[in-house]
Amino acid sequence: MDDALSAEAEMVHDRPGRLREFWFYFRENRGAVIGLWIFAVFAFLALFGPWIAPHDATAQFRAATLQPPVWQDGGTWSHILGTDPLGRDMLSRLIVGARYSFFVGIVVVSIAASGGIIVGLISGFAPKWLDSIIMRIMDIILAFPSLLLALVLVAILGPSLTNAMIAIAIVLQPHYVRLTRASVLSERQKDYVTSARVVGAGTLRLMVVTVLPNCLAPIIVQAALSFSTAILDAAALGFLGMGAQPPTPEWGTMLAEAREFILRAWWVVTFPGLAILVTVLAINLMGDGLRDALDPKLKRS
Repeated sequence: MDDALSAEAEMVHDRPGRLREFWFYFRENRGAVIGLWIFAVFAFLALFGPWIAPHDATAQFRAATLQPPVWQDGGTWSHILGTDPLGRDMLSRLIVGARYSFFVGIVVVSIAASGGIIVGLISGFAPKWLDSIIMRIMDIILAFPSLLLALVLVAILGPSLTNAMIAIAIVLQPHYVRLTRASVLSERQKDYVTSARVVGAGTLRLMVVTVLPNCLAPIIVQAALSFSTAILDAAALGFLGMGAQPPTPEWGTMLAEAREFILRAWWVVTFPGLAILVTVLAINLMGDGLRDALDPKLKRS
């Protein structure tokens, strides 16, 4: 008996911690690790961009309008990636623009996830008639193309970065509602929920303390993917003139300001587009790694 207990204790002692186990499965996806490093650089630029940028993002150097990058004829080291039509330094605007994209992602995911989780929990525990009403409303929202619905909402609220974030959060919220509801309905049938109900746990405690922690894995993955979607949608709204307004150095707005110069000054369009592409790709790769690490069905025994 003692030998069995000691063997069990040794197994428990050797079992890796949750964080170590997560990292073990996450690092098996090389693309996710690369995405994590790129996202770390993106977050660093978002936090310290104004102090890293060589120039003020809105400062205009009239003597250096549409100056090419340093490796092209006419380029100088004072403006490594060239300047835009108003003589503003492209590198500085890209670095500071990372802060706006990061801010958009954080705010949109926070609003969409918090609201979606609350509504999804209510729907999962609600009577059938209320659950049906909530889900039909979500189906109606999902029936509209996401960017078109965001455009309509921004047109109603007025073009600005704040209103664009609110519109994108509303558009993304149904995904969290459906995902949370599905997880709640699956978890409600399990024995630990029945046990908690038997010992007298109220509905609110069952929702928040008992069930919700076991539904977080798919929600975290969805949050990572929504982060990239929010950046893309904000850039699209900015490009259409319905998001951040000039002279804000937001990547989509930079594309909109530079589109008429695409043939004679390729750098004013290429670099903001590449920034959006690399950032969104890195976050999507990181989301795939999170899915591999957090979904037990994908873990190899």
